[in-house]
Amino acid sequence: MSSESLVLQQLSTLSDPYSGKSITDTANSLDVSVDQGSIKVAAVWPYPIGNFGEGLKSLLKSNLELEFEGFSVEIDLAWKVDAQSIGNNKAALDGVKNIIAVASGKGGVGKSTTTVNLALALASEGARVGILDADIYGPSQGMMLGVDPETRPETIDNQWFKPVMAQGLQTMSMAYLVTEKTPMVWRGPMVSGALQQLIRQTKWDNLDYLMVDMPPGTGDIQLTFSQQVPATGSVIVTTPQDIALLDAKKGIEMFSKVSIPVIGVIENMAVHVCSNCGHEEHIFGEAGGNRIAEEYGTELLGSMPLDLDIRLQCDEGKPVVISDPEGSIAQKYKNAALKMAALTACQSNLDAVMPEIVVSDD
Repeated sequence: MSSESLVLQQLSTLSDPYSGKSITDTANSLDVSVDQGSIKVAAVWPYPIGNFGEGLKSLLKSNLELEFEGFSVEIDLAWKVDAQSIGNNKAALDGVKNIIAVASGKGGVGKSTTTVNLALALASEGARVGILDADIYGPSQGMMLGVDPETRPETIDNQWFKPVMAQGLQTMSMAYLVTEKTPMVWRGPMVSGALQQLIRQTKWDNLDYLMVDMPPGTGDIQLTFSQQVPATGSVIVTTPQDIALLDAKKGIEMFSKVSIPVIGVIENMAVHVCSNCGHEEHIFGEAGGNRIAEEYGTELLGSMPLDLDIRLQCDEGKPVVISDPEGSIAQKYKNAALKMAALTACQSNLDAVMPEIVVSDD
């Protein structure tokens, strides 16, 4: 066996901490050269590792130095996000590689907060990220990102909206097109049409990920999204309480029926830590996110605490990932975002075919 093969064999015994696969199975490309006591490894990762990359390089370097004593080791890591396809015939969205829907079966579980923090976490790793606020009736991303309520998107050639830049993200929301006091008293077809316009008539600029903040439930907007948008996958947000888990299951089942893979589950309000004494209490139940992930054969991407700062910072337009980037909560969001990105790049069930939807009179 050649020296290069021995190095590759050793790398195959190491696991990527976010994809769960071996280093050799995770990397898009992996080149090894061994020459006169020197090992050089050049790899391209399939998800953004702007900050995490240094830790990964140290892991690989120390392991190879230990295994191949006396050799100097040089690691060169780069990353590139590719577009993933779910194998249907829906038209691709110009300027967007991957579309990830963040959804829940019910309201009030922190779906919008999760969306914005995941998006900011991916951006902090160097990815180009956008947010589409698909909650036509109750858009909130503008406020969470600190966008002035009077902000309106620029138009391009009188047919495209230019995304509104906020905290380094490309964003689009119905909130940018109406005042905050304008009620959206629309029937389903009007809402569906508005969603399609926001998606298709926004000039997204070379996004690695478009995070879509879905409204709660499984109604018109969700159906329009699943039929019209080439989604790469979805993330389900829930709290540990039984009634939230029941509705989360409905969300998972909905995505299953329309062949949009569920990348994973994020559990919000998992535990409350008393700010005075440090006592931990599972107010809404315990390990609900784990149970639903195991039941549906998906992953628990992260469990977020019930913490006042998460709410306050979003209300002030500075979500926790940017207001306290080194804090423990921000790190939880960053780990969840990297795991989501890694699983999106490495999952094997992205070639599903959109089923035909038939409506009968029965």
